[in-house]
Amino acid sequence: QVQLVESGGGLVQAGGSLRLSCAASGGSFSRSVMGWFRQASGKERELVAALSRSAYTLYYADSVKGRFTASRDNGKNTVYLQMNSLKAEDTAVYYCAADTQGTGRWDYWGQGTQVTVSS
Repeated sequence: QVQLVESGGGLVQAGGSLRLSCAASGGSFSRSVMGWFRQASGKERELVAALSRSAYTLYYADSVKGRFTASRDNGKNTVYLQMNSLKAEDTAVYYCAADTQGTGRWDYWGQGTQVTVSS
């Protein structure tokens, strides 16, 4: 069983920055592929970024390339999402997720943190 807790969301003006954190406990964090997702109101959840076990970037959504940077610290069981040059369309609830089995299935999810970008 893995518990994921996101933090760092909030209200920011367009062009600003936020750093999200996701702290993991109760499982094999270092052996998990980690992902950041977001879901805007009325839209489907989308994958924003994914990191391999050794912190190689597996994926960035086109909409965030060059602005968002995902990273992880396996010693702290934490994954991060640095978000720069934020836009109103980045407004969403952001979730972290873990693929603990390496199957491509996200089997654990955090509760989400709200990011609101004012234009």
